[in-house]
Amino acid sequence: MGKGESHMLSADDLVALVRSYNPRTNAGLLRDAYEFGFNMHDGQTRQSGEPYFTHPVAVAAILAEQQMDDATVITALLHDTIEDTKANYSEVEKRFGPEIAELVDGVTKLTNIQLTSVHSKQAENFRKLFMAMSRDLRVMLVKLADRLHNMRTIKSMRPEKQAQKSRETMEIFAPLAGRMGMQWMREELEDLAFSVLNPEARKSIMRRFVTLQKESGDVIQKITADMRIELDKAGVGAEVIGRAKRPYSIWRKMQEKDQGFSRLSDIYGFRIICASEVDCYRILGVVHQRWRAVPGRFKDYISQPKSNGYRSIHTTVSGRDGKRVEVQIRTREMHEVAETGVAAHWSYKNGERVENRFAVDPVMWISSLSERLDDEDDHDQFLEAVKLEMYQDQVFCFTPKGDVIKLPRGATPIDFAYAIHTRIGAACVGAKVDGIRVPLWTRLKNGQSVEVIIAEGQRPQATWVDIAVTGRAKTAIRRALREEDRERFIKLGAELARVAFENHGKRATDKALRIAAKALAVDSVDDLLARLGSAELASRDVVRAIYPDLSERDGEEVSSDRAVIGLSSDQKFRRAPCCQPVPGERIVGITYRGQGVVVHAIDCQGLVEFEDQPDRWVDLRWQDGTHPATSSVTLDLTVTNDAGVLGRICTLIGEQSANISNMIFADRKPDFYRIQIDVELRDAEHLHRVMTALEAESNVSAISRLRDPSRAQEIVRI
Repeated sequence: MGKGESHMLSADDLVALVRSYNPRTNAGLLRDAYEFGFNMHDGQTRQSGEPYFTHPVAVAAILAEQQMDDATVITALLHDTIEDTKANYSEVEKRFGPEIAELVDGVTKLTNIQLTSVHSKQAENFRKLFMAMSRDLRVMLVKLADRLHNMRTIKSMRPEKQAQKSRETMEIFAPLAGRMGMQWMREELEDLAFSVLNPEARKSIMRRFVTLQKESGDVIQKITADMRIELDKAGVGAEVIGRAKRPYSIWRKMQEKDQGFSRLSDIYGFRIICASEVDCYRILGVVHQRWRAVPGRFKDYISQPKSNGYRSIHTTVSGRDGKRVEVQIRTREMHEVAETGVAAHWSYKNGERVENRFAVDPVMWISSLSERLDDEDDHDQFLEAVKLEMYQDQVFCFTPKGDVIKLPRGATPIDFAYAIHTRIGAACVGAKVDGIRVPLWTRLKNGQSVEVIIAEGQRPQATWVDIAVTGRAKTAIRRALREEDRERFIKLGAELARVAFENHGKRATDKALRIAAKALAVDSVDDLLARLGSAELASRDVVRAIYPDLSERDGEEVSSDRAVIGLSSDQKFRRAPCCQPVPGERIVGITYRGQGVVVHAIDCQGLVEFEDQPDRWVDLRWQDGTHPATSSVTLDLTVTNDAGVLGRICTLIGEQSANISNMIFADRKPDFYRIQIDVELRDAEHLHRVMTALEAESNVSAISRLRDPSRAQEIVRI
């Protein structure tokens, strides 16, 4: 079927097409499916105005051209019936059997996944996509053929729909086709999407392409003839095929190399297809004897196949005139896998399922992704892992013993270590690449030998998450960091609890903490301490869970809702997050319609924007008396990364009768931490005492009160 769909294959034509490679096809069932689909879609039209059924027939033809089994071709004919017609699952199952009904239902489910929806939903949609694929990959084959036909006829869609479908094709379906080994489909999908998304770039490449053809004549024919002559001389039987690359493929190479295209290797590719693996290497020798090999452009995917089963020798050579050409050398079996990928698992020849020893079942790849579903707590992390698996080419590296480790391009020694074993990854302290010590962020290259250096007691570092690129490594690192954070938070929580109880002359015994955990509906003492250490719980709440009558201070306190003087009786107030004023400091109020008054420190930089609005200013002052320790102030500390430092800081704050309500690690380096601590205080004097006590601690190298003018924007949102 060509790109124009003015003519629709008849049932007899489709049966003849399938029978040409599978004489044992169930012609009756094919005709029945054709008739059923025709009747179900009767009266429906495509946006081009053609009968809708031209689309399912064209999809079936694409799959028949790939020599697919009857079930897949029939699914193509019926793939929109459950979704878009009065037909239902039970009717399809009754008429065509459970296998085809399951496949049609699977394609329907895939169609309903809106892959270009907002980012927050995209991860879950990917998850559904892979779960649907894992049941039967033929579902994805039908979906890819469906997408291919829709892209071939995309010009009849609205412009915004064309752009949406093209982006989806470029980001998801084209890489997926390539990952499944269907390179021809990947290239056509990319190029069709390219013509919509960047038509000017495509036209400029086509113009340059035509100019080069005029300048150099029929290059393909000349080079093909030269190669055949050399192979005949050497007595090697092989087929030589030359082809022009697709415009998108040329454009991507230009982008990668940041250059215009002038070399022939950017435009033309040549394949030499022979009978045996031995012949592949003989042909390589013949080519390199006749033409000079270009250094760094040789890849042997026969000895190191790609994960989807792709095998081929790639080399780039240049002739006497300096023109470079790319050559791929492979056997007939390798070529079939390279062309059809996963489809080879269901393809027929002469009525028999094809057995190709080089075909690798990508179900294994799907399975590895499905396993990842259980490991990833965060959908965005899963999406990140899936995209990395899908979109990256692979590099092959070796262990010192010679074992091959396959990794995505851009992987680091950390990824390599985790690919061997999670225990090796966690204990990694360094790496040697080809015998030379390298930083852990080094990007690995094809063929390198990597030795991982480990040390007992080493733990994954937080910075590793950004260095690693494989989903497996990132998942393991995040899990280890969570466990380590929990241990640290439990220790910190125990210290906070001890100080908080001692401030009231009490002891934080195991029994007291168990009672507090029960009162606060927390599962265990460790959970209570972890929440306390991570600032999910305040220490005063833990104390009051057991001793509800205890107050923060003896004596009468100023009520929180009467802390400010100068407001009318119906006005509410709150402290500005940008300057965080505390009792004892000079203040001013700014009115907000419907939100009451926001109290700023008189020197707050956020007040500048209200200078030309004097009617919104309110003269305020703090109420005299003792205020409760509820005014939160953010302190910015730089502390040395020594054992027990955080505990001592929490103790110091607790000794000043202040409570920590939140703690953020703004920066972690091997030798220091930068921490932002929210401390609940009574007044300016209390703040001064806390800061003085912390400044005197030898492990605190810098301390300041954090005031952030940009946080003034939060006022409107609150």
